[in-house]
Amino acid sequence: MKAAIVDGKGGLQVEEIPIPSFDAYQALVKLSYGATCAGTDLRILSGGHPYPIKYPAILGHESVGKVVEKGVKVRSFDVGDLISRVGAPPMPSIGLGACWGGFAQYGVATDWQAMKNDGIPQREWEKARVQKVIPTFVSEKEAPMIITWRETLSYTNRLGIPKGATVLITGSGANALAFVSHFVHAKDKVVVLGNKKRGGDALRLGAQASLDYRSAELFEQLYKVAPEKFDAIVDAVGNSTDVNIALPLLKPDGIIGVYGWNSRDSYGVNPFLATHSFYVYYDGYDESETHDEILERILEGSLNASDWYDLEHPIPLTDIASAYEKLSKRETYKCLIDLA
Repeated sequence: MKAAIVDGKGGLQVEEIPIPSFDAYQALVKLSYGATCAGTDLRILSGGHPYPIKYPAILGHESVGKVVEKGVKVRSFDVGDLISRVGAPPMPSIGLGACWGGFAQYGVATDWQAMKNDGIPQREWEKARVQKVIPTFVSEKEAPMIITWRETLSYTNRLGIPKGATVLITGSGANALAFVSHFVHAKDKVVVLGNKKRGGDALRLGAQASLDYRSAELFEQLYKVAPEKFDAIVDAVGNSTDVNIALPLLKPDGIIGVYGWNSRDSYGVNPFLATHSFYVYYDGYDESETHDEILERILEGSLNASDWYDLEHPIPLTDIASAYEKLSKRETYKCLIDLA
């Protein structure tokens, strides 16, 4: 099969590798489509991911595919089922690691529910909980967006902000746009601080204001659009500069959630800029817990993958390097990759 291999030095090549093997609790999946992730993928490409990675490695963590063969103990998946968050595993016999392995033509799905029911220790199936069956009303091209939506919705729900809150989102990438959609769905007032060129997309999804983070009068503009101050600031980028500018406008006992990965080694919030005590959220998210909620929102039409990537013109796996050129130039939020 073909797979996109990264070396951690900026190199990205599509190579022929073996189709993965699978055990009794696993299913072989023919991957159909995957979505790029500008933040994580670009860091993996450059070798700048904060967690250790064994290179060379198979790239991709937002892919879906259909079951073509099952292990003897698989009971939760059927042949033909579309499964979320699948990829090829590491192949140590040929010296190949996997950054989730989603940009390959075949992958492996683990029947974690069967393992749990059979008394297998949780540590052996915990990470596979993100692999869930996607119903037929979701197309294979739309399905990769489920991963981003599940992650950001879980984070949104866990922040614990009151209903009808006023929320500032810093950033203008795919994750920031997902946060806009989730908070708007909850009927919160949303203000976005990001790239001026992308402000229209945030407004189209329901944000009440979108401000240019380069503005010389940023604080004054933030106060003008939210004189009642903010219940929460969600940093979708990982840049404390913008958070510190907005910090005087955080309500007493307000919440700061740092979702983005940039500047994690040097991230710093200055508490003396705040007018009251505040909380910093650091409990992450559980992608699997919001699967059904995301499916409901897709069915009701409040989430549409076309707001994030081009459904009609997916990029072939063999041309995947062009997708990252587009992302590097900020020409798109995400790219849909055809893995056939």
